[in-house]
Amino acid sequence: MMDNGKIDGKPVTEEQLLALGYKKYYGKDMDIYYSKDVCRHVGNCVRGNPKVFEVGRRPWVIADNGEVDENIRVINTCPAGALKYIRPVLKLGYD
Repeated sequence: MMDNGKIDGKPVTEEQLLALGYKKYYGKDMDIYYSKDVCRHVGNCVRGNPKVFEVGRRPWVIADNGEVDENIRVINTCPAGALKYIRPVLKLGYD
């Protein structure tokens, strides 16, 4: 299984993904990114969790419709790497 939170073994950044043409789908606990140019339309995402990934809906990705761990599991089944994710760093209020 892939780790689609990384590129070349390093955690992805929003700037990197946006520069590569990925579209951001905002979520409360995680953001999901998608590249139509990378996608091979295998369908693991829509079969894996149709509440989060539904091609007939706009937006077609709603990160908050699934649990973070389950979203990551489904995203990591994308063989092309068209789906990526970033979990925001939690701020604990310490400065």
